[in-house]
Amino acid sequence: MSALRTPVVDQLGIEHPIFGFAHDITTVAAITNAGGIGVYGATRRFPHEIADELAEIRRLVGDRPFGVDLVLPDGMPEHNSRADIERHIPDEHRAFVAGLIDKYDVPDPSGPGMRTRFIRSAEIESDQLEAVMASDVDLFACGIGAPRPAVERARELGKTTAALIGSPRHVRRALEAGVDIIVAQGYDAGAHTGPIGTFTLIPQIVDAVADGSDGRVPVLAAGGVATGRHIAAALAMGAQGVWLGTTWLTTTEHAAHLHPKLVPKLLAAGSADTVVTRSESGKTFRQIRSAWSDEWDAPDAPEPLRMPYQDVLVGDLLGAIDEHGVEPLLHSGAGQGIGYASELRPVADVMDDLVSEATRAIDGLPGR
Repeated sequence: MSALRTPVVDQLGIEHPIFGFAHDITTVAAITNAGGIGVYGATRRFPHEIADELAEIRRLVGDRPFGVDLVLPDGMPEHNSRADIERHIPDEHRAFVAGLIDKYDVPDPSGPGMRTRFIRSAEIESDQLEAVMASDVDLFACGIGAPRPAVERARELGKTTAALIGSPRHVRRALEAGVDIIVAQGYDAGAHTGPIGTFTLIPQIVDAVADGSDGRVPVLAAGGVATGRHIAAALAMGAQGVWLGTTWLTTTEHAAHLHPKLVPKLLAAGSADTVVTRSESGKTFRQIRSAWSDEWDAPDAPEPLRMPYQDVLVGDLLGAIDEHGVEPLLHSGAGQGIGYASELRPVADVMDDLVSEATRAIDGLPGR
């Protein structure tokens, strides 16, 4: 039997216990077709886009399983109304953003940015959930929040459910929601992340989940997982698999959809070249360090607003930065595992190396 065969592999009918998160459907499909399970980050997509894109992933993967991830935080406004949010944005923050536009000579965007296409709200979340539930996606993951009604409905429809959490104190709520899988995401992770380091977090969550579910709910390790040795370590800590996002940023499939000026930044970045900032969305968010994060970290910068007010404050500017390739401000969410990426490679090659290195690491342990 393969050293990497864990119960979650059999549960989902996959070859390797490797879950790959990406915002690009070709990358998601490639991860699934390489024996893992690709998970599409759809939280910034309109419901009709989610329906179309999940259908396209299904066309690309056939009957192999794949997933979708939504961010469903508490406390969001009821309606998708930008005007309602705009009324509460302080003039100090507007002036700061205007100053960045002038300082870096940022051209106007051709349309709303990724964070301002719509307002993260109960209204949009409900419609996104409808699109996911109507699809034949196999795995439904909640990146932030795991509302029990959504989890229960997904399970009733035969979908496997998962929740990403960053603290042992979140275990009870996730189990009460009824999720099938818990992803323990450590501080090393890219994008929205918590304060506890991966090596500290994983065993604590494994133990808490075992206590709360009689060992029935598998745990995946996330945050800085970038090599086969990381996978072996995750399994040694009691996880049944791993969840990777940053690793796929520098695959040929994903890089084809990035601005050409961003790719060299990703390849050159070391693990110390990421920072955690609230300037992206209002919640803690790990990204590649750039003039963007430096400006918001300056002593005279205002404190970022809470989500979704920060989204609306900076969304159009972030869209313009990406659209026009404003190099000093150009950045990407990325975890500390970016330090292991030094060249563009196909997803299949990355997967092969992860599996072979993890197998060698496990087989090489004393006593095996």
